[in-house]
Amino acid sequence: MSARREKAVVVSKIQAYDLIISPVVTEKSTLGSEHNQVTFKVKMDATKPQIKSAVEQIFNVKVKAVNTLRQDGKVKRFRGQTGRRAAYKKAIVSLVEGETIDVTTGI
Repeated sequence: MSARREKAVVVSKIQAYDLIISPVVTEKSTLGSEHNQVTFKVKMDATKPQIKSAVEQIFNVKVKAVNTLRQDGKVKRFRGQTGRRAAYKKAIVSLVEGETIDVTTGI
């Protein structure tokens, strides 16, 4: 079994800010910070290598791994009308030991 080679993806500074929409600050995502992980909301068409490059450029950190998941929008009711929340994509970014990102401060 051969190891997959990850091709280096170069993302411009403007593209990097377009890919990363916002940090996700929830109870579960803050528990990930104990394991050197940070969670971001990203564009639906963003790939793992693009997310890795964008996070490394914006925050000047070294990324070890990126896990992604697509969250479907929930169907909700508001004053009797049914609506749907927007679907989005989350990226859980694992950082190299010793690196940190403080998501509570602005960029």
